Parts: sequence; structure tokens; C-alpha cells
Amino acid sequence: MSAEPVGMAAKGSAVLRGPTLRTEGLVKSFGPMPALTRVDLVARPGRVTGFIGPNGAGKSTTLRILTGLARADQGYATIDAVPYAALSRPARVLGVVGDLAGAHPGMTARGHLQTQAALIGVPGDRVDQVLEESGLHTAARRRIRGFSTGMRQRLALATALLGEPSGLILDEPTNGLDPSGIVWLRRLLRSFADAGGTVLVSSHVLTELQQVIDDLVLIEGGRTLWAGSLSEFVSDHASLEEAYLSMIEKEMACES
Repeated sequence: MSAEPVGMAAKGSAVLRGPTLRTEGLVKSFGPMPALTRVDLVARPGRVTGFIGPNGAGKSTTLRILTGLARADQGYATIDAVPYAALSRPARVLGVVGDLAGAHPGMTARGHLQTQAALIGVPGDRVDQVLEESGLHTAARRRIRGFSTGMRQRLALATALLGEPSGLILDEPTNGLDPSGIVWLRRLLRSFADAGGTVLVSSHVLTELQQVIDDLVLIEGGRTLWAGSLSEFVSDHASLEEAYLSMIEKEMACES
């Protein structure tokens, strides 16, 4: 049985029923090169889960498998116990914030969102709502080719929110955002989770990530090194960054 939301809102004003996102024993290779050797991950409703690791650790590959863009060689990835491909209305369950490679640079922000809204079957007035929520209402008629990196990030989030999902997956969402944009994003994610939504966010900006996450999954070399609450992870350290570097250094010492 696929997950279907009860009610959704980016601003946290409605009660959400977020999905449980889970991977278990993920293994993936690209030709002779192993990308994942065993990734176990859980992101639960009402919590913001951080997904961290060095470059090349396998974070993006894991997220692609979880969202149906790649297939694992072994293991499974599910949204409320079913694969992404089995969701009857995936955009109503999970919003995915990635890049806008498929967006036509000549389209306006409003035109892009109207096209996406038609594709997923949501009312046209939802476009105005997400433009407001993402802070792009004043740039609605501007063409995407002229957008800064930060504006493109906001448009990617607006696109993910169109279906009023109860879960969000974000891959490096603060890229290009100015300080006020980062604070805005932090508040949005926090209110989304506090309303019952599920948030899984991958980021290299550990100082900022520490401000918003409840739980943490750390992978390195294609496998999960640690998973649990943020408070447990940083209990013996001054910050998330310090705890992260300590664990990575220990892992590298063991490998050598």
C-alpha cells in the first residue's frame, strides 16, 4: 500500500503525515567501480535527518536510488515500505529538491511551475502559493537563464513543494543562497518537520546543518559509519564539524 498524505503545507500550518524513508543494505557499482557497499538509512516523520559524508562517499547515489532515478544492485530503498516507483502520486508524497537541469532557460519561473503543475495534476493556483513560499513572487516573470544560483535553488524548492508533499529530500540545498536565504530555508525545514513532515537533507555545510537537524546518518566509502540522533553524535565534541572530522580521521586511520 503506497503512502498518501493527509494534509500538507510548507509553512507548518497544517498537520502532516510524513513518510518513513528507508534504505537497507544498498549496494551499487558503476562498471568495476563500487559506489555503495552497504548503506542503511532511516528518516522519520516529524524529524529533520542530515545525510553527510566526504565527496564521493555515495550520498547522491543513495538519494538517486531512494527517488527511483537509479537501481540498486542489492538491498532496497522505500518510502513507507514501498519503492518510489510504486507510489501512485509520488509528487503528493515526496518533494525532491535537486538541480533544474530539465528546466528550459527561456521559460519564466511562473511558466516552469505551471508546466510542472500540469504534469503532476495540481491546480494552477498552487503556482502562486509556492512562488510566495519560496520568495520568488517578485521574480515570477523573469526568465530562468537570468537566475542566480540562489534563485535557482529557490525555484527547485518551489517545484518540489508544488504537490504539497509530506516529505522532502534536499541535496545541497544551501548552494548559492545568501545568509538570509539560508535562515529562511532553515525555518521552512524546521516548521515542515514540526508539523509532522519528513525531511532528509544532504549538505557539506555542517555548521548550518547542526542548526536544523534532529538525526544524522554519516557514510564514508559507500557504507554507513554512524546513524542516530545529533545529540548522541556530538555528545563528546564541541560541534557537529568537530565530531564529523574525528570520526572520519579514525576511519582513515583504521583503513591505513
